[in-house]
Amino acid sequence: MSDTYSYLGPSGTFTEAALAQVPEAQGQEWRSVNNVGEALDDVVSGRSVAAMIAIENSIEGGVTATLDALARTPGLRIVGEYLVRVSFVLVARPGTTLEDVRVVGAHPVAYAQCRQWLDANLPTHGHIPATSNVAAALDLFATDHADAALAPPAIVRHHDLVVLAEDVTDNANSVTRFVLVSRSTRMPEPTGADKTSLIVELPDDRPGALLEMLEQFSTRGVNLSLLQSRPIGDALGRYRFVVDADGHVRDERVADALLGLRRFSPRITFLGSYPRADRAPVEYVSRYDDGVFVEARDWLRGLISGEPDVPESL
Repeated sequence: MSDTYSYLGPSGTFTEAALAQVPEAQGQEWRSVNNVGEALDDVVSGRSVAAMIAIENSIEGGVTATLDALARTPGLRIVGEYLVRVSFVLVARPGTTLEDVRVVGAHPVAYAQCRQWLDANLPTHGHIPATSNVAAALDLFATDHADAALAPPAIVRHHDLVVLAEDVTDNANSVTRFVLVSRSTRMPEPTGADKTSLIVELPDDRPGALLEMLEQFSTRGVNLSLLQSRPIGDALGRYRFVVDADGHVRDERVADALLGLRRFSPRITFLGSYPRADRAPVEYVSRYDDGVFVEARDWLRGLISGEPDVPESL
């Protein structure tokens, strides 16, 4: 019996391209879903063993729908991350020219990444939001509300569309980061090029609360590659923070930072430690080596047990 993996579909999306990078998913069943919530529900219910979801774009930052869904859905772990370069094609029904385009269908994130190009090439265009990049193209067949759509380049392999423009993007370096989410609590082994993801709530709305949270990382030499606030929703001024920390929870400096967070925050959601997609080794200064933390604990244990505190130089 094959395992099922969920992804934002239909076929041809960037999410599908990210799932294609997962060795364990090859030869398994891939289930197309309509949104992040449905993908995570598949995992929670056991319908799928894992789901691939977009979490961050190098231009737009964190994908808020994903960040909020992860905060609301307990028991999930990120087990891997994958990067996909993002550029679009402007497609239309056969017989359409660029001069015919008045309204463009596009996923809101895609539209934001191509807004300057569209304003320069179609200065009077309107925009109709779509649920996914591929859905924007398929809507051209379902309705006549849009004249063209922004879609992944692979779309033309699956549907009878004409390409009005290629490599549509405002930034040639645009990359979207995807994460594979499962219910498994089995953590990938440390590689030296890892990332740890958390959701942290501040204990209260007061001066210095955010600084106190950040100090849990800075005083242990842990760099943050993502820090994004999202409203909790129960009152104005109440926020949770999505955090990506460089390193693995089994690294002493990261573990010690989590202990500090646990004493500080009323609610921490551990989303997992997993290898970085770029495999770039985590850099930190030597005073935060694992051995330094181990020696400090041994020193304290010796003090408590009554061992003589003899300076190393003697």
